[in-house]
Amino acid sequence: MPVSYSRDLENLENRLGYSFETREILVEALTHKSFYHENPDTAASYNERLEFLGDSVLSLVIVEHLFAYERQFTESMMAKMKSYLVRDAFLSEIASEISLGRYVRLGKGEEDTGGRAKKSILADALEALFGAVYLDGGYENARGLILKLYGARIPVVVASGDYHDYKTELQEESQTSFGVLPEYRVILQEGVEHRKTFTVEVFIAGRKFGKGQGKSKKEAETRAAREAMARLDETV
Repeated sequence: MPVSYSRDLENLENRLGYSFETREILVEALTHKSFYHENPDTAASYNERLEFLGDSVLSLVIVEHLFAYERQFTESMMAKMKSYLVRDAFLSEIASEISLGRYVRLGKGEEDTGGRAKKSILADALEALFGAVYLDGGYENARGLILKLYGARIPVVVASGDYHDYKTELQEESQTSFGVLPEYRVILQEGVEHRKTFTVEVFIAGRKFGKGQGKSKKEAETRAAREAMARLDETV
């Protein structure tokens, strides 16, 4: 391993607040399959196995944390919150905050196409890192690192209710109460091609129940569905 990369790994460990007993596990967690395939003589393995392990460790930590809340959540609520909290969007955001992309070993092709900033690569590397800490230092160290990196995200999600799948919930309620599916209509698009804002209204049986705005149609539809669910709770 080059001395310069070894020093980089020390910097990463300092950011994490965790030092590996077995450095090879950390290197594996940071090795993308593109690097492995291009460097078979220097890379012993890549991080997909650790990613699989880390995904399970992360899920257990999140569910355990939610289970211990003073407010007792139902199984369904915990499942929704867990799914929301382990999305690539969350993981890649955390990975970016600790500059994880800087340390990932990528093949030339991935490097040239901006792989260090790709959400999927960052999210996978972070899960692999969680798996590596679990193997190297045990569950408590992995749990401590996960909760440290997540910070206030968990209580914010719990308080905001953003974990709800409002579109699915509205569809189910609409079919139960009205016998029809909700209809989403884009009523306004503003902005340049890559920075558009969408405004969507949602109708049930011809009656408008909600309106939402977002940077994508999906985001606008979700917000419209959220408003519609609130109105349905008042009227149905």
